[in-house]
Amino acid sequence: MPEGDTVWLAARRMNRALAGEELVRGELRVAKLAALDLSGHTVAEVVARGKHMLFRFADGHTLRSHFRMDGSWRIHAAGQPWRGGPAFAVRAVLCTQQRDCVGYRLHDLAYVPTSEETSLVGHLGPDLLGPEWDADEALRRLCLQEKTEIGVALLDQRNLAGIGTLYRTEGLFLAGVAPQRRVGDIGPTVMPGLVDRIRRLMLHNREHPQQSTTGSLRRGETHWVFERAGRPCRRCGTQIERGEQGLVPHQRVTYWCPGCQT
Repeated sequence: MPEGDTVWLAARRMNRALAGEELVRGELRVAKLAALDLSGHTVAEVVARGKHMLFRFADGHTLRSHFRMDGSWRIHAAGQPWRGGPAFAVRAVLCTQQRDCVGYRLHDLAYVPTSEETSLVGHLGPDLLGPEWDADEALRRLCLQEKTEIGVALLDQRNLAGIGTLYRTEGLFLAGVAPQRRVGDIGPTVMPGLVDRIRRLMLHNREHPQQSTTGSLRRGETHWVFERAGRPCRRCGTQIERGEQGLVPHQRVTYWCPGCQT
């Protein structure tokens, strides 16, 4: 599933392509919205909220899309071939005179009055990349989950919006905290630093598609423990472990170093 920085970058690109433009074609190819014609509507802005993308229109409505595991938006020059996937995977088409924006395998498409956006994203915790980031509120929500494993609590979008498996895994490694530790067992001096480090990693990577937590963009050197199961830790040489956390069907893979993460 895309991380919050990936959605942030995608939203910025879509905003550049659509903001202030009138749609000459607007189709939503899902059953509940198939009758909705967005042609003639003007896009006011496109913004990210955690892992959700919000298209706000000048008439006071919002279209929400979510990537989940395999969704994507592709931008093409008007009239050029669409190259994001097969035609049957297209779920949304938003076109201006200059650009064709095509959504593939999108999930949770919804169209509501902008005043009712909270019905779609109001449950989310503070957005790590949002303009109104509230570290105190994020920490308050996390600390309420004292019996929950920290690796699970960080992925709960109701606590913090935007963290995915990669930043959860890498952030815990850099903080020296095992993903299986209960939130209540993590000292009050550790938790703020953990959240701040994850946020700084996401801020560092949001301007480009490459996601590096080590400072290197060389192939095979971008991560400390993520997707490195069975290989030696870059710090202590201990073999990296792999496991799953969370309840079925929402379990997610995690990686950690038994030597560095206590």
